[in-house]
Amino acid sequence: MERFGLSPLIRFTLLSLYLALVLPLPLLAPESLRYPMALGLVLGLVLVVGLLSEQVETDNMGIQVRYPAWIRWLLRRGWSMPWEDIRALVPVGTSQGGTVYYLKAKDLRHQLLPQRIERFDRFLKLLQEKSSVSTAGIGRLTPPWTYQVLAVLSGLMLITEILTAIWRFSATMG
Repeated sequence: MERFGLSPLIRFTLLSLYLALVLPLPLLAPESLRYPMALGLVLGLVLVVGLLSEQVETDNMGIQVRYPAWIRWLLRRGWSMPWEDIRALVPVGTSQGGTVYYLKAKDLRHQLLPQRIERFDRFLKLLQEKSSVSTAGIGRLTPPWTYQVLAVLSGLMLITEILTAIWRFSATMG
């Protein structure tokens, strides 16, 4: 069995963006709302980490997409498909100009091909070997540079927010 998680670049970028957007909120809130907002921030962080923990598992039987046990009770979405049921890969254009692919099963069910996972090339090789469906020309949904730019911007936002918080704290102390 092989397990594929979300690409670390994508996971880091989305976590950084979440923190950059919500970390200042409890500090900017009125005094009476600071603790509830801080609690909401922590609960939101747990939910975001859970959403970013989706896993793709492959074995000799087929593909399974699901969340880890600690969050599965809340995020029930998942699917599995035996290798022998996979009949085709169906490309669908996105509104941003990219292409997503759906695995088409013999019962005409369609499941979204995970394209944001780590070791994507290895996953495509397994898919082609086990299902006999050609994966030629299939790439990641979004080029890595887009997440790299977003990660840098999120990092700059976090640094600015931390420096601003330090400046505000030192101004109130002295």
